[in-house]
This record gives sequence, C-alpha cells and structure tokens, in this order.
Amino acid sequence: MSETAQKIHLIIKRQKDANSDPYTEEFLIPYRPNMNIISALIEIQRNPVNAKGETTTPVVWESVCLEEVCGACSMVINGKPRQACSTLIDKISQPIHLAPLTTFPVIRDLRVDRQRMFDALKRVKAWVPIDGTYDLGAGPRMPEKTRQWAYELSKCMTCGCCLEACPNVNAKSKFIGPAAISQVRLFNAHPTGAMHKEERLEALMGEGGITSCGNSQNCVQVCPKGIPLTTSIAQVNRQVTLQSFRNFFG
Repeated sequence: MSETAQKIHLIIKRQKDANSDPYTEEFLIPYRPNMNIISALIEIQRNPVNAKGETTTPVVWESVCLEEVCGACSMVINGKPRQACSTLIDKISQPIHLAPLTTFPVIRDLRVDRQRMFDALKRVKAWVPIDGTYDLGAGPRMPEKTRQWAYELSKCMTCGCCLEACPNVNAKSKFIGPAAISQVRLFNAHPTGAMHKEERLEALMGEGGITSCGNSQNCVQVCPKGIPLTTSIAQVNRQVTLQSFRNFFG
C-alpha cells in the first residue's frame, strides 16, 4: 500500500467538560512517515472530521515543549500512560486508543488538571531555599558521586505517568505519589536543601505519606525518563524511619 493511501485509525475518549459524560469518537487521518501522536492530533485540529465524515470539534490536549521535557502531553496511549510527543505512530499498534489520565480530573478531552502533583511538591518543600537579600558567595559543592545519581532524579518533569500507573493513587486516596517522594530524596541530598530535610520527612509521615506506598513498582516501569523511583522510595523510607526514631527519643 502506498503512503498516500494509508490511514491512521484513532479511537479517542472525549469529554466536553469536567461535568460531562465521556464518549468515544473515531478518526481516520492521512499517514506520514515519522509521525507522533501530537502530529496526528494536529491533523484532526486542521480538519475536524470524524471517521463517519461528520464535522466535529477539534480534540483538546495539552503540550508545550514537544521534546519530552515539560511533561504536559501525558495521556493513556493503547492502555499505557505515555508522552504523546515521544510516542511514534510507527511503533504502536492500530487502532490507536487515546484517553486522558484517570488519576487527575479531566478538564476537556485529553487535557487533565495535574494540580495534585504540584500541591505534593509544595507539601514536601521540593526546592532549595536561598536568601537573595545579600551575596552568600559560592554554595557548597555536591560530591561528584552524589551528583551523578541526583541528576537522574532531577529529570522528573511532573508528567504524572507514575501516578497513573500506581494502584495506590486514586480519587479516594491521599497518597502523595512516587514523584514527590523521589524529589524529597533529591533535595535532601543537596548540601543547602538538606537544611529542610527534617520538614520534608515530617511531611511524608502524615496521611497519604510514604506508608501509603504498596510497593507495586509500576511507577518505575512507566517513567518516561527512567528515573529509579523505587530506589528513591526505599531510600526515603529509611530516612523517614530514622527520623521517626529521632522524634521518639527526643
């Protein structure tokens, strides 16, 4: 079959707004080599006609960087949470099923509200506090051995794939999720960030903290950046245990 005759078959789970019932709509769009999911959605945006030949509304999704850095284009692709920008049409089977992440509230179609993740980062103080009122000079250096694994943790783009895959993260659970726990490990290892190490660990001792992890290990399997999330959870769990002993013995 020639390239001009090939079609990409998309079955998309859609929703008009946060309070509407979801429905599915199918699309057939022209195939081009090296297309990703985003380029397929752009084709629908250019010509919003479904597989029945009916004019419809363009599919709504979210994207920013288009190079797997921002994490905004996360969606469920053929049953797996993935980044739409780095998922190539040629590498997945058809028909291609697209759906929004189920862990987060749907805004419209494939766009979801990931505020839950950002609130989790605030809860664990996932930043390095710096007083900018006067020059403090060069900060302490991180040992090279630590820097190497810490850099891997810094690749987290808050995409939400790990929360989508985790069976302990849902609308009825307050579990903070693997991404925020891994960021606790990152900032606790920073020479300056360690000043708030105790506060971060205390945050993970509360409801929805690290004890809510069921150790399913799904998170590390779906992380687009290959972050060792289960290793981070284990390391932070040890830190939390030691902190609980310090608290108990005063």
